[in-house]
Amino acid sequence: MKQLLVLSAIGEDRRDTFLVLTKTIKDCGCNVAESRMHLLGSDFACQLLVSGAWNMIAKLEALLPKLEKDLNLKIVAHRTNELAARNDLVPYSVDVVCPDQPGVVFNLADFFTSREIGIEEVQTHSYLAAHTSAPMFSLYMAVSVPTTIHIPMLREEFLDFCDHLNLDAILEPVKG
Repeated sequence: MKQLLVLSAIGEDRRDTFLVLTKTIKDCGCNVAESRMHLLGSDFACQLLVSGAWNMIAKLEALLPKLEKDLNLKIVAHRTNELAARNDLVPYSVDVVCPDQPGVVFNLADFFTSREIGIEEVQTHSYLAAHTSAPMFSLYMAVSVPTTIHIPMLREEFLDFCDHLNLDAILEPVKG
């Protein structure tokens, strides 16, 4: 029976950190089902969803303290289950670009959560505008909208909310 393990790792960046992690997973007979890896500041950070037979997952878990030491990482492992499919939710994506300002992530999270819309994924990035060098902020969010919500009304509320906060935003269904 397939088991699932969530791994989160953070620490000093080395050029081979991701390679060593994924090789260890493969050598244990496990598979990377999902992953996200980033450099945050000068640090390496990743999250992996690993699948495998129970004994292979146990083998990997036993190797984690050595990996932590060898790679100078902090690794947290947590067993999990597959996410059950839900027919009462519709996937939407949210893209926002705005001048960098405090509270954007919180305000967007509050907008969706207060409407019982699930937040599935968030990615943010700060950068300097091309011609003006003004500090800018971009956000991508994947949300699950309950089928009971009237989409045209949600879209109108969202665009009014964004206009009030000076956010350039798009809310659209996920295609495919």
